[in-house]
Amino acid sequence: MVVLGFGLLTNQQTTGTTENAKIIHTIERLSFGIAPGDLEKVKTIGIENYLQSQLNPQASVKSAPLINYLAQLDTIHKSSIELLKHFYQYKIRSQRGNGTIITEKKKQQLQKQRRQFQTKVLRDAQYAHLIQATLSPNQLQEVMVDFWFNHFNVRAGKKIVRFWLADYEKDLREHALGNFRDLLGVTAHHPAMLMYLDNELNTDPNSAAARGNKKGLNENYARELMELHTLGVNGGYTQEDVIALAKIFTGWGVDRTGNHGDENNFQFDEKRHNYQDKTFLGQIIKGSGLDEGEQALDTLANHPATARFISYKLAQYFVADQPPENLIDKLANKFLDSQGNIKAVLNVLFHSEEFNDPQYYEQKFKNPYQYLVSLVRVSGITSPNLKRINSMLTQLSMPLYKCRTPDGYKNTKQAWLNPDAMLRRISFATEISHGAFNKKQPVKSPQLKVTLGNNFSQTTKNAVKNSPPRLRSALILGSPEMMHK
Repeated sequence: MVVLGFGLLTNQQTTGTTENAKIIHTIERLSFGIAPGDLEKVKTIGIENYLQSQLNPQASVKSAPLINYLAQLDTIHKSSIELLKHFYQYKIRSQRGNGTIITEKKKQQLQKQRRQFQTKVLRDAQYAHLIQATLSPNQLQEVMVDFWFNHFNVRAGKKIVRFWLADYEKDLREHALGNFRDLLGVTAHHPAMLMYLDNELNTDPNSAAARGNKKGLNENYARELMELHTLGVNGGYTQEDVIALAKIFTGWGVDRTGNHGDENNFQFDEKRHNYQDKTFLGQIIKGSGLDEGEQALDTLANHPATARFISYKLAQYFVADQPPENLIDKLANKFLDSQGNIKAVLNVLFHSEEFNDPQYYEQKFKNPYQYLVSLVRVSGITSPNLKRINSMLTQLSMPLYKCRTPDGYKNTKQAWLNPDAMLRRISFATEISHGAFNKKQPVKSPQLKVTLGNNFSQTTKNAVKNSPPRLRSALILGSPEMMHK
């Protein structure tokens, strides 16, 4: 248990079962945190209208600051192949010099430009992710982008994955509230995933393509597809199913030239595929090439174990670290009945007794990403210092697109609550309150109180009231109430 000067981090319930608390609870769970005007808006239109507006986002609705920010991030608007070819040009020129003699100094300069471009591609993708989470009015959609990115995690540092990150996230955003089978298909075909989990190397060992090189059957993607993306570790599959699924996905790879694949650079290489019949999860899949993978994805997307695993993760994300079994059952049933309609499952979740039970209010501990974005939102900052936020995330052990394990960043208090991290959070809260993110314009405590509906425990209220005025904003931003949602 960590003491933060004026209260325990194990959060105290603040305003009981009032309608005000219910509105705040709903906004906090469906967004990255309350922004100025949110509370009044939801009070005016009603919780149900707010819920439905978030479940049915309008792609055309963007704020002017958001549009301006995205326009400046030029690499996110280019195709992955364009970025990759641009990157390779530095290497070609440094090696060949376009037919001219190239000095060592010029070679070093080109290598530096290559590294800078590589860094810019990743930075632009990170900044786009951050600014949309911060400023997009379609908050639930952005929350689900964050949810699905961790569920279908890829890492920027693996091979050349970074050149596909912006495109990968764009596809996740498009399907974040759609159909799970569609979402699963997008990730299964995407070069970012196929490179990250090595399926671009997955080759039938007996094929002509495998002779003379080290390519062979690679089980990485097949295993994680079942363990992390669909059935779950206790989903009832066997090692034989892993091998069969790996064979099914032989030949699923990446077109790095832009000449042979589809518009997203997915390429099926029939010369690397195993055309034998396979038995997968008790059913026979005839050797037919690319369609085998589609059949396997259909089976996985509609499996009861998948329905339960996805439902568990959604309930954990939106309700409690240890979600109620009754809620998981309700969500799983809806998942199966609706054939994986994500929006329909979330609609059941948000109207459930469990989600609306006051015992779960303010009990979800924000991970570093959620916390920092919520600080920017509550402070009303429309021109945030994205470079500083990015740096803070690294210091809090949650750098964007750099999770090393395929299961993504955790969503529970146990993963993020430790003394060092709490001290860093308080330090960042103080920086922000003094204007570090807002062109040195301090954040005013009276406005914070209004934005948050003065939804604080008596301990927090007393601490803020009895502190010097210059510290009050920092105390609010670093309070237990801001650490939770």
